[in-house]
Amino acid sequence: MACLAAACELAMGQDADQALRSCAVAMRVARAWGLAGSELRNVYYQSLLRFIGCNADTGEIAAIAGDVIELRRAMAPLDAAAAPRVIAALVQRIRATHAADSAAAVALAVLQGLGRAPEFGREIFPGHCEVAQRLGRRLGFDERFVTGLGQLYARWDGRGVPAVAGDAILPAVRVVVLVQDLLLHHRRAGWGEAARIVHERSGTQYDPALAALVLRQGQALLDELPGRWEELLEFEPPPHDQLDTPALERALTVLADYADIQSRWLLGHTRRVADLAVDAARQLGLDASAQALLRCAALVHDIGRVGISTHVWDQQCALSQRDLDHVRLHSVYTGQILRRAPSLAPLAELAAAAHERIDGSGYARALDGAALPIAARVLAAADVIAALGEERPHRRAHELAAIERIVADEVGAGHLDPDACAAALAVLGGRLKTAAPAGPAPAGLSERECEVLVELAQGRTNKEIARRLGISPKTVGHQVQSAYRKAGVHTRAGATMFAMEHGLLAARADRR
Repeated sequence: MACLAAACELAMGQDADQALRSCAVAMRVARAWGLAGSELRNVYYQSLLRFIGCNADTGEIAAIAGDVIELRRAMAPLDAAAAPRVIAALVQRIRATHAADSAAAVALAVLQGLGRAPEFGREIFPGHCEVAQRLGRRLGFDERFVTGLGQLYARWDGRGVPAVAGDAILPAVRVVVLVQDLLLHHRRAGWGEAARIVHERSGTQYDPALAALVLRQGQALLDELPGRWEELLEFEPPPHDQLDTPALERALTVLADYADIQSRWLLGHTRRVADLAVDAARQLGLDASAQALLRCAALVHDIGRVGISTHVWDQQCALSQRDLDHVRLHSVYTGQILRRAPSLAPLAELAAAAHERIDGSGYARALDGAALPIAARVLAAADVIAALGEERPHRRAHELAAIERIVADEVGAGHLDPDACAAALAVLGGRLKTAAPAGPAPAGLSERECEVLVELAQGRTNKEIARRLGISPKTVGHQVQSAYRKAGVHTRAGATMFAMEHGLLAARADRR
């Protein structure tokens, strides 16, 4: 959970100890408020995982406002109901993103759309909540906690998302929302300003009784806060769960999907890399324990991507040097995230080496062959080969013959290990040449509904899907409604996560 919290901090543009400090303060407030048992435990985990759904839909936001992380930093101190200030922050980001001759038109279109409560408003915020809830269930939390994950944008006065109010908002959510804002404003301007914000928003955004309690407790609430993540365990209410190997792999798959949903160009990539790497390792004779470590590392090898704004990953032109430098940082972030859990240290080393090259030309540490074990070489080969078979903003997906030529050039230049590449290519080739017919679709979906879901997940409109599939937009609309109903989702983000969970995107890439 500390690793997932660290990833959320990066994605939201927060300070590196925000989740740790908010957990400590939230537990103090919760105990003072009289919470105990499962409610206290929910406060603990809600403070760590509040933002796990917010990596969805960032492509749409990036297309409007550019640097999503900078936008989140600008929005974080604001009361979401204070429309003029929210709009001003959004317009400022639009101006920083678009050329002067188009910024005004983009801003006008967005503001007119917001006034009509379009898909942007109807879908994005509920979509974040739906993704958070799906991830929460996969992590094994009970339905009360999952309900709380869906109240991310709820307000005491009922003007949030979902439109629940007052005591219908779960206690853990009320505590965590107030405490996280308190810490944010305290860090920015000290206790006086933080207390003013709590007083001002009491009865609107915050539970007034809880706000009064916090103000009575005063600045002492923020004294002697923990500074190291190892201290986090001291705050965890019992029972103290331990993950066995299958449960750990499931948790790491949550991190994989959390990272991949950041961009429609990356959906399913991490799962494909993990499958390809393990099968290649098996061909090379690595033992079962090495394969298990490799799978876990592959599932989180790109978790650091979330620390780089989606507008960088989604660019259709060549990256600038500044953007390239940011991209290379994501391997550093991967290591930092995974080292939050000391028990994952071996995993962190392997995952962070996914973009190293045997001639020392990779990143982020420029390790060479002598420092790269066979598992790291296999992971690097699998990552490259999987990516070449996937569509990107600047190119179409490569066919197998083209992948083989490109990889041969990389091997010839001394970048990639020849044995690792040969094994991964053999695995990929075998899948493409002997692809078995698809099994039963999940949730009773028809083949056409699966196709529509995949297209929808990749950001296409109903009209675009209709053109690609050769059917009418009206038919697409009916298919979308039917697929949503069967899959139990309500938003595009939820449908995207469903498609990732059931391997629909990875299966499509492997059948190409």
